[in-house]
Amino acid sequence: MIKRIQSSLLKWLMLGVVMTGSFQASASELSESLKKSDAVLLMRHALAPGIGDPAGYKLQDCKSQRNLDATGRAQAQKTGQWLKAQGVGNALVFTSAWCRCKETAENLAFGTPVLEPSLNSFFDDMRQGPQSNANLQKFIVGQLKSKGDKALILVTHHVNIAEFTGENVGSGDMVLAKVNSAGKLVSFKIYPNPS
Repeated sequence: MIKRIQSSLLKWLMLGVVMTGSFQASASELSESLKKSDAVLLMRHALAPGIGDPAGYKLQDCKSQRNLDATGRAQAQKTGQWLKAQGVGNALVFTSAWCRCKETAENLAFGTPVLEPSLNSFFDDMRQGPQSNANLQKFIVGQLKSKGDKALILVTHHVNIAEFTGENVGSGDMVLAKVNSAGKLVSFKIYPNPS
């Protein structure tokens, strides 16, 4: 009888260890940080070969822009899967109006991304950097106040992330940024694209 009780207790203990391990695997430092009201994930669009856009490009015409290639689309899909594996299950996704950003945001598969002007590139006129960054900080503050425990994911461009953080990131790389009440950067951690 005692052996049967010990065996039963051991099984329940093992089940508890397995279940606890599964729970811990589904949550990560990243997902827990993104539930807070002072954290945002900025992502550079996935791989779009080249630099800048062709002369005369139009935002309404994806064919006139530099776009994701097959590698970039696969990279964005894999990033979405990786984020979900980290425990990011519910997210608000905003994107620049550039097609390479919109396609990246769509391939993350967190629902329909929303266009946000403060995420638009200022590569064509770098003098706009400080004002663009001020607009981005204001946007972040507004979203963090109302997002609840959803992750806030912003898909944007190299120049925007460099202006915000002072760091250069590669295609598809992500920056977990902690901000103050004014939306200014306090600290950050770079997550390289998982592909």
